Amino acid sequence: MANDKTVAEHIVDFLERREITHVFGLCGHTNIAVLAALAGSPIAFVNVRHEQIASHAADAYARVQGRASVVLSHLSPGLTNCATGVANAALDCIPMVVIAGDIPTHYYGKHPHQEVNLHADAQQYEIYRPFVKRAWRVDRAELMAEILEKAFHLAESGQPGPVLVNVPMDIFSEVIPSDSFERIAGNTRALVKPSLDDETARAIVRKLAEAEKPVIYGGGGILLAKASEELRDFVDQMQIPVAHSLMGKGLLRDDHPLVLGMTGFWGTSLTNNACLEADVVFAIGTRFKEADCSSWYPGYTFNIGGKGDKTKVIHIDIEPQEIGRNYPTEIGAVADAKAALRVLIRVAKEMYPDGFQRPEMVGKIAAFRVAFKESNRELATSSAFPMMPERILADTRAALPEDAIITTDVGWNKNGVGQQFDILTPGSILTPGGFATMGFGPPGAIGAKLAAPDRVVLSLVGDGGFGQNPAMLATAVELDLAIIWLVMNNNAFGTIAGLQKAHYGLTYGTTFAGSVEAPTNGPGYAEIARAYGAEGLRISSADALLPALKAAIASGRPTVLDVPMINNPTPTTGHWNILDIYSPGKDVSHVAT
Repeated sequence: MANDKTVAEHIVDFLERREITHVFGLCGHTNIAVLAALAGSPIAFVNVRHEQIASHAADAYARVQGRASVVLSHLSPGLTNCATGVANAALDCIPMVVIAGDIPTHYYGKHPHQEVNLHADAQQYEIYRPFVKRAWRVDRAELMAEILEKAFHLAESGQPGPVLVNVPMDIFSEVIPSDSFERIAGNTRALVKPSLDDETARAIVRKLAEAEKPVIYGGGGILLAKASEELRDFVDQMQIPVAHSLMGKGLLRDDHPLVLGMTGFWGTSLTNNACLEADVVFAIGTRFKEADCSSWYPGYTFNIGGKGDKTKVIHIDIEPQEIGRNYPTEIGAVADAKAALRVLIRVAKEMYPDGFQRPEMVGKIAAFRVAFKESNRELATSSAFPMMPERILADTRAALPEDAIITTDVGWNKNGVGQQFDILTPGSILTPGGFATMGFGPPGAIGAKLAAPDRVVLSLVGDGGFGQNPAMLATAVELDLAIIWLVMNNNAFGTIAGLQKAHYGLTYGTTFAGSVEAPTNGPGYAEIARAYGAEGLRISSADALLPALKAAIASGRPTVLDVPMINNPTPTTGHWNILDIYSPGKDVSHVAT
């Protein structure tokens, strides 16, 4: 029959109907049937040199597009190479469908080539169980259609996240009629997300209106729900200051008059103090994670739940398990952030049509911004070389258009950006939060550029993070992607080196040979870039960075800028429990190395 096709061909047809335009992955003998089907499809296969590159790129791609990305993996080593990127996506609630090849069904129990078999037969999919929302093993070809449909629905609904569809290679090649795929063709593409009822919305609005010092605390759930406009409208109506978690960075423009900034260990004193003094904290789409909450110690970021604490919590999240997990909650509601805020805006305008004015708070925020910028001016304009990290961030912000997409990694490029780098287009910063995976940023930039080809994309990354997977340059060059990788090169795993130096007085295993001025037999990142066919430049003075950034943007070429940097610690005002573990009873943090 004309509609009889291999399962691999049916899968590609299914992906086309879901308007999937890119699949990220790497070949193997178990998945080449799918690659053969993709060869005649408008879907582009993004070929990489390491599966972790594929999963990180797919992660960032999904963040920008706002729907599930697709990864195609080989069995065993391919799937385990992919795992770090998939787990990173899982901890940041990023929707992803991983399709992996596996051993043939007729070899179950025989321990064939590359099978994971030390404890049980045909159990490869179990590797992903701790971090995916669900892992399916497809044992019958006619079940593929409904499993794929369930996979996309589950990945994108509720608290989003990755799923695994594990497929024995003989099933990819089995020829079946299209009946099972036609049966689901008319199924809904996306599930309707839960919202608030008016009664709950009125209770929340009334509580906020009657509070003396309310604070909205937003997390990455705002960005996942694409709810920045709704949040802005609600904030403008109620005039409530907004603090955010690391993953909530960019939920509103950082120059909005009511944005306080990031909380926690790397938060500013303004933000942490505002949260400490709040009588009501209205949390939306956040999990109150450790670093954002100063390890939940009272007196640093939040005073919630302790004896005599006056702060009450209202918490809206799509996932019930997050509500009340770390702090007691007075009003908890399970809802999508975008849908909930739409109801809250309407109810707030009905209840308080004239809105509110908080000129004292607006003035306080404005004054702090001026003072903070002034206190940072010397470092942000310093001609010292190797460069001050503050100068690198200041010049990068000056060079980039407002809607540029920035991928960060770990270290100064994550913590410093969260604290003192203005994001001027909501959703334009992509950060590894929950897993804090070193090496996310460089391949993440590939996914971001493919999802938004008309926007400038820049990866801020340390030399440690860039060294994780420089082979992503091969993919960027092959696809001619105009991406800039700015390597903040302190010749060290800088954050950990500063931590070790502060607590143990040495930097063993955390710094590289030589110095940042003269690394000994170290990699030349500009030379590595040129070897892959990209542009590469090592910055030789502080004043050279800004023109080099502008030239790289104008060139439209994949470009690596190697920027020597002094390893100063990111300033902190919060607390982190690890400091007490290393140096109990002492006030010790990070130091320069």
